[in-house]
Amino acid sequence: MNRRQAYHVRRILAVALMTASPLPLMAQSATPTVPAEAVQSEAEEPILPDDQFEARLPKVPGDATATDPNAPLPSIDSWIDQQMPQEAGTPTELPPAIDPAEEQELAQPLPPLDSVTVPANVAANQDPNAKLPDVRYATSIEGFGKTGLEDEFRGASALIDGKGKAETAAMVQARAQEDEKLATRLLYSEGYYDATALASLDQAGDGTLKAVISVTPGKRYKIGNIVITADQTVPPNLVRDSLPLKSGDFIVATLVESAEANVALKLPENGYPFAKVGERDILLDPATVTGDYTLPVTVGPRGTFRKIVTSGEKQAFGADHMEVIKRYKPGQIYDSRKVDDLRKALVATALFSSVSVEPVQTGEAGPDGTEYVDLMVEQEAGPPRTLAGEAGYGTGQGFRAEGTWTHRNMFRPEGALILGAIAGTQEQGASATFRRSNAGKRDKTFQTGITLNHQNYDAYEAFTAGLNVGWSRQSTPIFQKRWTYSYGAEVLLTNEQVVTNLLTADKTRRTYFIGGLPVQIGYDRSNDLLNPTKGFRANVRAEPEGSLQGNFSPYLRASFDLTGYYPVSDSLVIAGRAKVGTISGVSRDDVAPSRRIYAGGGGSVRGFGYQELGPKDANNDPVGGRSVNEFAVEGRYRFGNYGVVAFVDAGQVYESSMPKFKDMRYGVGIGGRFYTNFGPFRADIAMPINRQPGESKFALYIGIGQAF
Repeated sequence: MNRRQAYHVRRILAVALMTASPLPLMAQSATPTVPAEAVQSEAEEPILPDDQFEARLPKVPGDATATDPNAPLPSIDSWIDQQMPQEAGTPTELPPAIDPAEEQELAQPLPPLDSVTVPANVAANQDPNAKLPDVRYATSIEGFGKTGLEDEFRGASALIDGKGKAETAAMVQARAQEDEKLATRLLYSEGYYDATALASLDQAGDGTLKAVISVTPGKRYKIGNIVITADQTVPPNLVRDSLPLKSGDFIVATLVESAEANVALKLPENGYPFAKVGERDILLDPATVTGDYTLPVTVGPRGTFRKIVTSGEKQAFGADHMEVIKRYKPGQIYDSRKVDDLRKALVATALFSSVSVEPVQTGEAGPDGTEYVDLMVEQEAGPPRTLAGEAGYGTGQGFRAEGTWTHRNMFRPEGALILGAIAGTQEQGASATFRRSNAGKRDKTFQTGITLNHQNYDAYEAFTAGLNVGWSRQSTPIFQKRWTYSYGAEVLLTNEQVVTNLLTADKTRRTYFIGGLPVQIGYDRSNDLLNPTKGFRANVRAEPEGSLQGNFSPYLRASFDLTGYYPVSDSLVIAGRAKVGTISGVSRDDVAPSRRIYAGGGGSVRGFGYQELGPKDANNDPVGGRSVNEFAVEGRYRFGNYGVVAFVDAGQVYESSMPKFKDMRYGVGIGGRFYTNFGPFRADIAMPINRQPGESKFALYIGIGQAF
């Protein structure tokens, strides 16, 4: 070994000693075993005698043999040169490992990629963007038999969803394995706990793969004994009666889960707000093919309502107003349905960006061995101001747009200021309204306001100012009510153009000072406020009113509306409407034109212009009447977010105080609907039957919501 090689070995050993990781502990013998050949060789010819080895060791400072104890240690290279002098004929440097010409070639920079040329055949075979042909396969499903699960399996199958092709055979295999697991899960979920499923791939002679899912359902397990571990309740069998499972039922996962969910629902509805349903245990017995079912339930204390507490950084109103909104009384047995009702009522105020209602365990004794429960309302007030608008067009009524600005909580709690404006081709107006929701009582609204309005229709032209005050209970999109009502008072001052002679159409202007006491009652059994598909609605309105100038001449304005909705199928609904109205106790000429009865238009009899039906003057302009009857029927067909409507409307206005149900006028038409999350957008076109002189050939109506 020459000195350069020896130095290289020592450097490797030194690095190895410094970087070696600890070895794991192992059992070892007391004396290491050395091969005999090595011992013999070492004894025959030692590598370096001891005296020479000692002589070659470098002298360290402090050693007696050192010439200078304070001299620094020699370098390792000088020590190697001293201990291993160069032999004759030995080169001072190792030959280069790489030929210089080759090394110079490797040092040259690589050519740019665009200068590299690849043979055409190689490029074609190695194109990374080249799309390999799809692997085609067929799917076969076997063994589901009478389980009734094959259709459900096919609906969720990865193989079926792949439509018989995949990028690689490995992808087909992965899909088959997923379907194998899917089949097992489906069978287990229906009580086939001995079920097995096997996926296999075969290759046909034409190279097409065939994926086979083979299923063996086995026997279907039934529920054996049912054991519920729970504390005593009031009534005693509340937990068991809330669990709709019985021995002999098949162990179906969805039925078991829904039964347990029913327990979690019924206990809070019957006084146990903190009840918890534990984890079920089903012990299967293959011999009897049954499973004994055990369900632990933590009932918790039986509670009664006490008070409401609220928290939140930005509050819309306090707990005192929530006490007005709630539908329960303190001391009543806790019922989660009343808690949900309170939460919905708070949401219906539209004053919160987020609100939650949760029971709080107090630990304080209540009546009859119960415990008081408080309700914690976590609230965060939302933006109180809104801008809203609606627009529409109707033949005879022209274009009409209405907008409102509302501050819903300007006068807390729930005191709103509403400013409105109407802009149209034939109507303009402005209004200001104060409204207090939940005014002293849940769902009771107090409202008062002032209106200024100008209307210019063929029937009349009126400049009107009015004051109104009223109380009401109305439905909202969030909380649709079965019974609604309104009552109040209004005072109107109106200057109107009046026809004094029907034969000559002479007109004059008169000023009316009118007072009224409107009352309205509604009954709603429909399933939706904006887009009903079944049920019916009935509405009665009566308004005693009269002139407040000169001699008092009272009269009664009254109407009755009935609408019904019948679903022929999920897509087709037949809707019908009927209305009668009357003014009694006064002649027509003594009633202000704007207070008379009219018919025709988008919310009345389509096919005719706004207020077009009924008696007319010499200029063929309507003058209104004292009674009306209207009827309509629609066929509404919906497909997705779109729909079409065909309809027939009928109606007439009479000068008499009671409707005569004769000389009816009819309009027919079709319409389109675009359904949105806030109601359908409506566009209807209709034409009159037996059109009279001056009547339009067709009428167009555009708006939001169904016609009725």
